[in-house]
Amino acid sequence: MRRLRDALGQFATGVTVVTACECTDAATPVGMTVNSFASVSLSPALILWSAARSSMRHAHFTQAPAFAVHVLRDDQEAIARRFTQRGDGFDGLSYAPNADGVPLLAGALARFECVTEARHDGGDHTIIIGRVTRFTQSDVGAPLVFAKGEFGRFVSTS
Repeated sequence: MRRLRDALGQFATGVTVVTACECTDAATPVGMTVNSFASVSLSPALILWSAARSSMRHAHFTQAPAFAVHVLRDDQEAIARRFTQRGDGFDGLSYAPNADGVPLLAGALARFECVTEARHDGGDHTIIIGRVTRFTQSDVGAPLVFAKGEFGRFVSTS
């Protein structure tokens, strides 16, 4: 298992934080750092990401009717770490809820606000497909990258 994980780690990915609202009356925000994010379709606009079944937040995300994917800039590693297993999450962090109650983080390189379109079994993960209802993009900054178990930055060769 470790050797497979190390081999997969050779593939550099972008880093995102996915946010949603816990399905309770208290409307508690939840977030998770995710690198399993991909576009699926432009028409209709669909994206996907995968939630580990072992995550304490798995049930919140698989039941959420809406969520947002924040593509992080290379200077937002601290935000990525906040939403890992041992991070601080939303404690002391400023955010604004959208019309669906999904917490939105400021300053991301791109953000995709979605309604949940489908969920699929993916072994030890659940693949969540979202229909993009709104998105934003910034041309300021470069993407945060994750490879070989470490955060880094994209450097253009041109």
